[in-house]
Amino acid sequence: MSPQPQIRIPATYMRGGTSKGVFFRLEDLPEPCQVPGRARDRLFQRVIGSPDPYAAHIDGMGGATSSTSKCVILSRSSRPDHDVDYLYGQVAIGQDLVDWSGNCGNLSTAAGAFALHAGLVAPERVPRDGVCAVRIWQANIGKTIVAHVPMQDGRVQETGDFELDGVTFPAAEIVLEFLDPSDAADGALFPTSNRVDVLEVAGLGSLPATLISAGIPTVFINAADMGYEGTELRPDINEDAEALARFEAVRVAAALRMGLIRTAAEAASRQHTPKVAFVAPPRSHPSASGRRIEAEEVDLLVRALSMGKLHHAMMGTAAVAIGTAAAIPGTLVNLAAGGGVRTQVRFGHPSGVLRVGAEVQLQDSGWAVRKVVMGRSARILMDGWVHVPADAF
Repeated sequence: MSPQPQIRIPATYMRGGTSKGVFFRLEDLPEPCQVPGRARDRLFQRVIGSPDPYAAHIDGMGGATSSTSKCVILSRSSRPDHDVDYLYGQVAIGQDLVDWSGNCGNLSTAAGAFALHAGLVAPERVPRDGVCAVRIWQANIGKTIVAHVPMQDGRVQETGDFELDGVTFPAAEIVLEFLDPSDAADGALFPTSNRVDVLEVAGLGSLPATLISAGIPTVFINAADMGYEGTELRPDINEDAEALARFEAVRVAAALRMGLIRTAAEAASRQHTPKVAFVAPPRSHPSASGRRIEAEEVDLLVRALSMGKLHHAMMGTAAVAIGTAAAIPGTLVNLAAGGGVRTQVRFGHPSGVLRVGAEVQLQDSGWAVRKVVMGRSARILMDGWVHVPADAF
């Protein structure tokens, strides 16, 4: 068989929050990849460089971490009162898998900016100067996100003095509003109707847990119940195979209890959700950059795992879950933060501190979350074409 030439596809490489991904306009994808299916998955895997047994992504655009192995598709929205549809694929590093089961909150920031860069927002909706409210339909979970993107001279303002822990350089702030972010199929914020459940976890026994579907399905457990303080950094967890196995056991137990999977075996093909996070009361400690985080700077500590590894900062969708759970009295997140009623929370993560606000309401049917707000930033790193072999998909 003769060697296949490479083809090139228009693409933009962007940072959004503490993640990076390759962004495409739907219309620019090869025709077989414009619809869901194996061709699209194979294309995205080849773009990123997966599956990679070396876990290095040398032959692709991925960065060999869960926060840098992502692809995004945007198109003009056919839904009323929305500008764009945003679809996100989490590409597994070593496995033959693209997980479409959830959103990436960090790249939601870049989705708003990319929509403007790519000309997907109606010109009459775009101010020359000021802030453009880009109305995004998050197609993975069927929810609305509004990205408030600063504009200057008719273009997206990317540079600025907003600092985001986990990102090296400052940039312009983009404020995200996640509207009605409970992503459960029946709209239930707590899949079991309980703010705290007891999980039976293989090899660990009974663990108190808060199971919540806000931003992304997430299970919160107490750091102390796993033998941790909540100050751990990536090497403390990611270099400990036994620890990773214990957290995966928690994730599988939570996925079953939340009704996300029917059997434990299904968890292997649904790695992106649910997320696992462990919480603890404030404590002074060093961050990944070496900066010391004082206990007075935060309301609680949170560490979260994504795709089987401790995240270097915090997933945006998990931050939505944290802000929501912190606002509801009696959850493990709320209790770690000192209890009571709150509309915002400052939590420590491995790279620093993040502030999230949430509007929640107790209704006859139970707790509901109306909106979660946080500040992030985004920037184009490179644009042009991404090249893949013609037989890649």
